[in-house]
Amino acid sequence: MRLRAALISHIYQKGLRLSCSARQKHTSGEIINYMSVDIQRITDVIWYTNYIWMLPIQLSLAVYVLYLNLGAGAWAGLAATLVIMACNIPLTRLQKRLQSEIMAAKDNRMKATTEVLRSMKILKLQAWDTEYLQKLEALRREEHNWLWKSVRLTAFTTFIFWGSPAFISSITFGTCILMGIPLTAGTVLSALATFRMLQDPIFTLPDLLSVFAQGKVSADRVAQYLQEEELKDDAITEVPRRDTDYDVEIDHGAFSWELETTSPTITDVNLKVKRGMKVAICGMVGSGKSSLLSCILGEMPKLAGAVRVSGSRAYVPQTAWILSGNIRDNILFGNPYDKEKYQKIIQACALTKDLELFANGDLTEIGERGINMSGGQKQRIQIARSVYEDADIYLFDDPFSAVDAHTGAQLFKDCLMGMLKDKTILYVTHQVEFLPAADLILVMQDGKIVQKGRFDDLLKQNIGFETIVGAHSQAIDSVINAESSSRILSTESQKLADSDDEFERENDTDDQVQGIIKQESEHDVSQGLNEKGRLTQEEEREKGGIGKTVYWAYLTAIHGGALAPVIVAAQSFFQIFQVASNYWMAWACPPTSATTPRVGLGLLLSVYLVLSIGSALCVFGRSMLVSLVGLLTAEKFFKNMLHCILRAPMSFFDSTPTGRILNRVSSDQSVLDLEIASKLGWCAFSVIQILGTIGVMSQVAWPVFAIFIPVTAICYVFQRYYIPTARELARLSQIQRAPILHHFAESLTGAASIRAYGQKDRFRKANISLVNNHSRPWFHNISAIEWLCFRLNMLSNFVFAFSLTLLVSLPEGFINPSIAGLAVTYALNLNGQLSSITWNICNTENKMISVERIMQYSRIPSEAPLIVDDHRPPNSWPKDGTINIRNLEVRYAEHLPSVLRNISCTIPGRKKVGIVGRTGSGKSTLIQALFRIVEPRVGTIEIDDVDLSKIGLHDLRGRLSIIPQDPTMFEGTVRGNLDPLNEYSDQHIWETLDKCQLGDIVRQSPKKLDSTDFYCSCRKWGKLECRTEAVVLPGKDSTEAKQCPCPR
Repeated sequence: MRLRAALISHIYQKGLRLSCSARQKHTSGEIINYMSVDIQRITDVIWYTNYIWMLPIQLSLAVYVLYLNLGAGAWAGLAATLVIMACNIPLTRLQKRLQSEIMAAKDNRMKATTEVLRSMKILKLQAWDTEYLQKLEALRREEHNWLWKSVRLTAFTTFIFWGSPAFISSITFGTCILMGIPLTAGTVLSALATFRMLQDPIFTLPDLLSVFAQGKVSADRVAQYLQEEELKDDAITEVPRRDTDYDVEIDHGAFSWELETTSPTITDVNLKVKRGMKVAICGMVGSGKSSLLSCILGEMPKLAGAVRVSGSRAYVPQTAWILSGNIRDNILFGNPYDKEKYQKIIQACALTKDLELFANGDLTEIGERGINMSGGQKQRIQIARSVYEDADIYLFDDPFSAVDAHTGAQLFKDCLMGMLKDKTILYVTHQVEFLPAADLILVMQDGKIVQKGRFDDLLKQNIGFETIVGAHSQAIDSVINAESSSRILSTESQKLADSDDEFERENDTDDQVQGIIKQESEHDVSQGLNEKGRLTQEEEREKGGIGKTVYWAYLTAIHGGALAPVIVAAQSFFQIFQVASNYWMAWACPPTSATTPRVGLGLLLSVYLVLSIGSALCVFGRSMLVSLVGLLTAEKFFKNMLHCILRAPMSFFDSTPTGRILNRVSSDQSVLDLEIASKLGWCAFSVIQILGTIGVMSQVAWPVFAIFIPVTAICYVFQRYYIPTARELARLSQIQRAPILHHFAESLTGAASIRAYGQKDRFRKANISLVNNHSRPWFHNISAIEWLCFRLNMLSNFVFAFSLTLLVSLPEGFINPSIAGLAVTYALNLNGQLSSITWNICNTENKMISVERIMQYSRIPSEAPLIVDDHRPPNSWPKDGTINIRNLEVRYAEHLPSVLRNISCTIPGRKKVGIVGRTGSGKSTLIQALFRIVEPRVGTIEIDDVDLSKIGLHDLRGRLSIIPQDPTMFEGTVRGNLDPLNEYSDQHIWETLDKCQLGDIVRQSPKKLDSTDFYCSCRKWGKLECRTEAVVLPGKDSTEAKQCPCPR
């Protein structure tokens, strides 16, 4: 338990220290595999460490007993045992290689699954969900192929285990016959009991080797991850504030995301920022503005020069990073609550009105990644977080890009120039209006500072800065001119009311705009949240016993369960053959060496060999069938779950943390792949085994039944007492694992912010707390197992003692001594069998919780059909793009209030239409309603007289294109991001990149379209890629969810 906790904690802490290049090697899905699968396999090794010294002792004792009974024939038994053990060595090596391939395939699947879940909205918007479903299925097929090879090898190993007693005994008895060593009933029965003793080390050895092989593979993977490159501590030098007047100094700095490169990302930087200065950083997209901030934070590896920083830092990244929880916790970020200071910051960050609209104010829950907040709200929350930090140095990466002009101006005035007036601030911006207030302006181009100075001085220099200012003005003028020249709508503006916000005006339009927009509720999903209307619901947890439907669904998943009776029959015949072979040897061998044998030695050995071979074939067939059926069943459950997840409505992903889903597709699916079938098989086999033992013992003395009836009742009582506790503990343990994965995924996303704020220690403690929450039910579950095993062992010992006493107290001649000896031989195993049957039933029920959890996600309500055959739109649709909205009312979930109400309007086709409003007013929600990401509660939306609610989702989304508010980049190549379906030529992609001003940047990379070097270099790549995707896909109506400073 402590090893597990320590490893998870180390993996988590390593994730917060990984360099960007190392971060690209290990995706979130891979690291989650380290936490959930690899750590489990490493800790499994601990359970087997005692066998390292137990196996030699068991083997030595067994050989010694054989030597006492059979003399030199014992060495044949030892040789046969060593041969079987030697066979396990190549099998173990092969299993180790297969485990490496399985884990690699699982990593690829988890990597892709994590990316799909993270990008689910864009996949649905672009109608790519089916294609990515096929990609995930292809990755699963690759994993399935390796799993099939592994389970076949496991089945063969099982065959060796069950067949080993027959093989060893045949070799031993055959050698004794050849050497003329007499075989009496006593020596045979003693030898058979010893062979059963040898079965344990033979059985344990492959398990031991397999566990150690799996543990070695997992340990190597975790070790490789823990040895990955970290951010260098000497990237920046901390200078005490009393020793310098400069808060930031960079001398001849050169930086690059890749250490081994000939072209640094940032080069020849010389910068000195005095205490209290306001420094603006501007430049074209991709010029290195965000990278310069990363250099100051120590995020980008330093190639040359020196970076000195004096004071604490606060960082506002370009993409808002929001933690699950309430708004107040996101703003406080671990700092103590100061009401007066807090209220001032809320007002300065323009959050007062937003909090008034929330039912619970600043205690309103924020969903995962802030999904129930608008982009502007998320940005203002993280700005408020930075202000509350009261740091010495503030780094803002384009903080005003997600808010409207009025709110941006207020933030700049009240925050940067108000509450932070005495602080040192470096801010990246594209808004020219914020440049004159800066004490120093840095103009970036191609990773260099090409100009610096004050606003007026830079304009007078006339060497490039005016190009940026002019481009901004020209862009605004071109929009105004284009609007006035192509305007077909005669508008007549009338000021209805003056308010505190100058931008809140309404315009009356003429007949071209047929209708008016009436929005009674201008807020997003956050409005009206209360304790009964939480967006993120608690994880569903079944109560009581595992339902019969769960078992039935699993057993009948393949061929309606027709193979289950075949498996039971194979095991039953194995038991019959095994009992018959032992019975034959006990009956046929003479009681003493002076007694005449009942059959000849040749016949004795031949019959025994036939029965042994029959039992071995039965167990081989049973093992193969269990492996085959188990893997096919796991595959079917996985496909059902995967289809349901990817066809789930967006509301499911909004209300379900990614960690919960990943927990099911990783840990729970791994249990189905490798454990459930064998556990259920062992339950059946344990029952059959103990029935065989009881049958043999009852043939000797029927009074044995008298003790078995109360013993069975006692076992049943123990089982009924143990199972409810163990089951709920197992459920709690499973549920408590998801928050660990979720917290890790969140922390990994915001690692730069956590480091900048100096919060690594607090997040480490939070991780440890979550690990402890998971460890508590896990530890008590193990304790409950030990409680059960102790009582079962005591009970088994009592039964054996009673049976043995009964047999020796019977009068002479009452029973055949040979058969009595056989009964004692079987009674020796009664202890383990009785414990095994109860333990297997209880353990299986615990493992079936994974089946139960996967079935929960196989019943997720689906979105509307992708294709509706009776309502297929024409191929030319949409032709004009006229949008009619009538009485539209939208809400994100049944238990949440409506976020759009009574919207009615007509938008003419082939026109450029802008949707404006304050952040959080519902602009993005209206766009989502067009794509049916959220379904209308009331009202209709028509495009060219086609009711969107009646056509299939792919017919709708496949004809529209969108540039989403939140940029998305898939890990992989530039080509894969722009054309994931491989539908367009390289020429078309290059033309599109040139239109979006990305062509020259991509051509600089040696791999061109196959380059993967842009993940760390520029966050704006995501938005530009999304714009390029919209241009790549011809024949689609385009929708943009947020205005952006980049040209189309």
